[in-house]
Amino acid sequence: MNRPITVEGWQVWDLALRLTGQLRVIPGAILGLDMTAALAVAEALGINPLVCAELLPEIEGTMVRGLNAQIRAEQQEAGSA
Repeated sequence: MNRPITVEGWQVWDLALRLTGQLRVIPGAILGLDMTAALAVAEALGINPLVCAELLPEIEGTMVRGLNAQIRAEQQEAGSA
């Protein structure tokens, strides 16, 4: 359902997978991607920055919600153990 359908979409999806070490975090929560680093990596890979600016925030939002939900679940599980 959410699979990229264009070459550019696949490039940005691949970029997002490469950015797992470029997260902005605080104790107990993920804030988002380091967009400066993300765009620098995109430039180094030759990915269109306009496409990245359009697609990365959508990927980032979904990623942040999912990771924070996982963190909360793990914290609740640890608290009830």
